[in-house]
Amino acid sequence: MAGNGLPSLGRVKLADLVPSEGLPSDSYKISVSTLSQSLAQYSAVVIQFSTSDGALLRSGLDSARLYFHQRASYPANDMIHTNETREWCKTSGYYADPQLWQETYDYRPGLTPIEQNTLELPPAGLPDIFSLLGRAARDILDAISFYLNLRSSPFSEVLDNVPLRNREISSSVLSVCCHARPSFQGAQHPNLINQDDGQSVMFSDNDQQIDKSLITLMKSDKAGLQVRDFQGRWVLVDGDLGPQEAVVFPGLALYQATAGYINPALLKTDISNMQANMYGRCSLAFRLMPKSMTSLSCSEMRAAGHGVEAQFQLPVPVDDFMQRTHPTDQLLNRHSLQSFNFPTAQDGFSPCRVYVWAILMSNAACV
Repeated sequence: MAGNGLPSLGRVKLADLVPSEGLPSDSYKISVSTLSQSLAQYSAVVIQFSTSDGALLRSGLDSARLYFHQRASYPANDMIHTNETREWCKTSGYYADPQLWQETYDYRPGLTPIEQNTLELPPAGLPDIFSLLGRAARDILDAISFYLNLRSSPFSEVLDNVPLRNREISSSVLSVCCHARPSFQGAQHPNLINQDDGQSVMFSDNDQQIDKSLITLMKSDKAGLQVRDFQGRWVLVDGDLGPQEAVVFPGLALYQATAGYINPALLKTDISNMQANMYGRCSLAFRLMPKSMTSLSCSEMRAAGHGVEAQFQLPVPVDDFMQRTHPTDQLLNRHSLQSFNFPTAQDGFSPCRVYVWAILMSNAACV
């Protein structure tokens, strides 16, 4: 198995994942193969944007650094929230989570005002970045559907309208985040210790997270995002990102909607040495989310001939799913997927075989 796997995190051009009418192109099949292998081995993949789109993302990060740098060291009490107190589909604007040493500005179309009535300006370019990453997330989701042999756009019933209709609020959200800004309550962070060399290190065991999204795309200005691979090892996934690249990883909603066949990424953020940087670590994270009034069902998986275990048989209301706790140890018994063969194209190209494996070989492989 190891000999057939990817030696490192997969990289795919977004342009090669855009679906088109007719038979799938050779480049599309190869890109889906790389995407699926990388998700199976690393629970993440690197997506490469065009030059102009990469410039938009970098300008967004530049604006984010300035936005958080000018904020007060201690936010007002009404701006302090934790994951337990926020309403998942109604976050908008600035808030802070001192427990994670993180500040966030959420842009949610239909709720976040585009024109600000205050002197404080939000990060620039958020509507354009939201649109860019939203289209990319849907193309990636369609590629995963192709890999699972599902019909086209099988998740359209749980996704927002494009564009949003009158008075609709986006379920998906673009989060502009800043980790470990030195002037933001750094001395009071409970998960930091000081080593003999003076470096600050976060206790990772307390900060492991799983996104509840379908798909998350993240672009950061500094390395630090780690994802646990199928052998239980922590892999730095944004250490060598190019200027036009972003990291993509699946979330819990996709795990539920695919009956556990696409496993969610277990994440942690290393903020070591951030106190030596005046801006901290800034990132743009787009989360493609299902609508709150819909349900996550595995009917599409059954229709495609996949086996659906008992825990996934009944549809789950999205709102209940988002507010429920999901212990990570229950997600470690992961599927061993069969491999799929794409039919040979009429133009004579060789078929592209997709290799997929178990995400975790056994509980003993976990660390």
